[in-house]
Amino acid sequence: MALSRLWSAFILIALLVATFQFVSNPAEKAIFSQMVIGKSGDSTKVGEMTLSQAPASVISGLSTSNRYTEGKLTYRREGDQVIAVRHQSVNGILETCKDAVNLCLGLIGVMTLFMGLMQIAEKAGGVRFLSRLIAPFFTRIFPEVPAGHPAHGHMMMNFSANLLGLDNAATPFGLKAMESLQTLNPSADRASNAQILFLCLHASGLTLIPVTIIAMRAGLGAANPTDIFIPCMIATYVATLAALIIVSWKQGIRLFQPVLFLWIGVASVLVAGLVLFLANLTRADLESVSGLIGNGLLLLIVFLIVLGGVYKKIDLFSAFVEGAKGGFETAVRIIPYLVGMLVAISMLRVSGSFDAIIDGMKYLFGAMGADTRFVDGLPTALVKPFSGGAARGLMADTMKTFGPDSFAGKLSCILQGSSDTTFYIVAVYFGSVGIKNTRYAIGSMLLADLVGIITSIGLAYLFFA
Repeated sequence: MALSRLWSAFILIALLVATFQFVSNPAEKAIFSQMVIGKSGDSTKVGEMTLSQAPASVISGLSTSNRYTEGKLTYRREGDQVIAVRHQSVNGILETCKDAVNLCLGLIGVMTLFMGLMQIAEKAGGVRFLSRLIAPFFTRIFPEVPAGHPAHGHMMMNFSANLLGLDNAATPFGLKAMESLQTLNPSADRASNAQILFLCLHASGLTLIPVTIIAMRAGLGAANPTDIFIPCMIATYVATLAALIIVSWKQGIRLFQPVLFLWIGVASVLVAGLVLFLANLTRADLESVSGLIGNGLLLLIVFLIVLGGVYKKIDLFSAFVEGAKGGFETAVRIIPYLVGMLVAISMLRVSGSFDAIIDGMKYLFGAMGADTRFVDGLPTALVKPFSGGAARGLMADTMKTFGPDSFAGKLSCILQGSSDTTFYIVAVYFGSVGIKNTRYAIGSMLLADLVGIITSIGLAYLFFA
């Protein structure tokens, strides 16, 4: 029910904001067309003026070029007239439907491969072995999952792939974990405690090396592209701990246990040691080590799975095909959930709802006399739960506007690395097993995201103010 109410709220808010824009702003007469048939990159004329009426900054910009971009508007000169044009940043409803289906189709190949490999690992006993290895920790935070259950191994593989930045592998492992947990779920359409905790930890986005962010900073000319590495790692680690604490409190799980303290302490020490090692590397070395660790370990996992299958003398290819069929079916099954969620998010973005929130926050903090530098980096944080691609675009836009070494530019990078796409995860993972009642999952995820945002802002002031 929570997901249903949230989805309805997105659509109603988007339509109300769009109607207000249409009535109150003469430049927004095409907003309903943009919401339905608009495409990313489409341009809409929003104003026209004589050159003498244009702002000084626009006149200065057009003195050296026929086009000048300031904020979200692009100005072009036609004789003595200046035309103001705004480019649409996201697809409308119809194009978003195509995007959702294409996204699912793109998952089919990866899902087929890794689901097939997972089937080999299960028949060879690899998943059971990993489950027994992690059981002392997982049986305490997932008390409803029996010791040695395959779900432990699937979850561990998902967390490991996420940590190494292997998104393509993390999704199939995560969906397999949800299927395993669903076999223990007493209510087929209601999220279990274990499923909620798993997804909250997954959505916290714990990743060791933010390679994409570092690469984008380097491409935009940052003086030290890797200077956001330590703040990113700290922020995402704090968000993960926050997710664990929030859900554990809700479910009555006692975290103050010697075994849990030992596991979390050892993990913290290992992560801190690796961070200190990686922080001393150059950008080129960091990217090289990241590729070696991530891709090298992925190939090692594939090698061990096949080797285990050979040792156990199972029919490897038949097992692979059997599991791969499930990957195809899962990718197709999530299409309706993804279409519904992405369309609602598209409507929110095209309607100007996000812009209204950001402008309101700027005004509020300005009126309070607070430092408003952090507000310029917030668009990335506000969009990240809805769309990873959009958040990356806003991060790049912030660095282009304010500079990659500006406070806002660095903050947007930390925010990008501190969480994951909450609503995409909810739609895909719960949709894959037919869960309709998500209970308190979304609220817990968003609260953990908020902790990550606050931590990111604090770290940005600590490191870069």
